[in-house]
Amino acid sequence: MEHGIVTFLTDYGIPPVQLGRAVEERGFDALFLTEHTHIPASRLTPWPVGAAEPQPLPRHYAHTFDPLAALAAIAATTHRVRLGTGVLLVNQHHPITLAKQVASVDRISGGRLELGVGPGWNVEEMANHGVDPARPLARMLEHVAALRRIWSEDEPEFHGEFVDFDPIWSWPKPVRQPPVLIAGVGPTVLDRVLSHGDGWLPLPLFTPERLGERVTELRARAADAGRTVNVTLYGGSPDALDAYREAGVDRVLFELPDHENPDDALRALDRLAGRLPAAATVPAAAGG
Repeated sequence: MEHGIVTFLTDYGIPPVQLGRAVEERGFDALFLTEHTHIPASRLTPWPVGAAEPQPLPRHYAHTFDPLAALAAIAATTHRVRLGTGVLLVNQHHPITLAKQVASVDRISGGRLELGVGPGWNVEEMANHGVDPARPLARMLEHVAALRRIWSEDEPEFHGEFVDFDPIWSWPKPVRQPPVLIAGVGPTVLDRVLSHGDGWLPLPLFTPERLGERVTELRARAADAGRTVNVTLYGGSPDALDAYREAGVDRVLFELPDHENPDDALRALDRLAGRLPAAATVPAAAGG
């Protein structure tokens, strides 16, 4: 099982290049960055942490770097660690523009980029992009399909409900199609993973036993379709690594908390690295 880091990378915290190098030096396998293009100053949408009414969001939500820009800088200054988004709000991007951005970062990284995607939760944020919050999952899947077509064809075109363009030329192409990890925990998320994804990116909102049941179902359905899929757990606990492994999780992303002082962030990374199996902390053993 692999181990990585996911974090809200902010303009007041540890700089992107320093973080990327630190994650790689400590032997982690992956670094994923979150996305919010902005946070509306006035919001009626509840923060999805169990509150019935809108709550003030933590400061870091409004201060995040653009993940693809930050990952490009990190890609140019690291060699082994895989890089990803956790998650990119694809409905808030035009697929033609996003396809080029993702392909560019993948080329810079030498094929190390993975794309964790989700529809988003903040209705006011969507509205500021002109995105109708109705049917967000259908829109997300169509955007993913359009991305794949642009990445794989020399003269792609797409005519759908939400995305429509005649034949285009768009290079660079990625080194290989970046794996798309579908985020979510709802009852139909496995359908989306199998129809449009290469892997599943759930939150740790299940017991390990229930997570294992869903992973088993996903793998069985994928095998029936002649496919393989992976499972990356977002925000897993270092105390539950054995249970995650038993559940069939391929990779756990530990959430690096918000730190204003870069030294505090480095110490937090050291503590997380210290919880890993000994072999996992050796960069040469982690692959790349």
